Amino acid sequence: MAELRRLFPATQTAGVAVVLMLFLAAPALATTQQEVEEALTCQCGCGLTVHACNHLQCPSGEPIKAEIADRLSRGEDRETILAAFKSRFGEKVLSAPTFRGFNWFAWITPFAVVLAGALGVILVIRRWARAPAAPAPTPDPGDDALRQRLARELADLDRDA
Repeated sequence: MAELRRLFPATQTAGVAVVLMLFLAAPALATTQQEVEEALTCQCGCGLTVHACNHLQCPSGEPIKAEIADRLSRGEDRETILAAFKSRFGEKVLSAPTFRGFNWFAWITPFAVVLAGALGVILVIRRWARAPAAPAPTPDPGDDALRQRLARELADLDRDA
């Protein structure tokens, strides 16, 4: 820092520092083409984002990519570009549903299903753990008579043999 002060007067040092900070922060603030392409669904029917569409010479993806590049070069931000495509193609062009209207249901449903399934599994496991053991079978009075008859018949067979 001392070398910077010696090379540049105090007023220029502050200006250089501000320019340097803006230069370093610019990539973080600027919208990249890839960000916008990943926020849009390709309209060729592949179900992929515009960035991930793997069709050669895609009749939908290639013009959208070109339009995104043109809009970014004119200085439009991500939200403006997405709003333009949304007005042209409808909300289906967005790769993720918005949080407005009924779309919040699309965000909450997977989490609710997983939570309900986990709760169901926990309840079933608790019920199995608490279930009383099956009582030991009590001897039936008819069983004793059958045992005696079986014993007699076996004895008769032993005598005959």
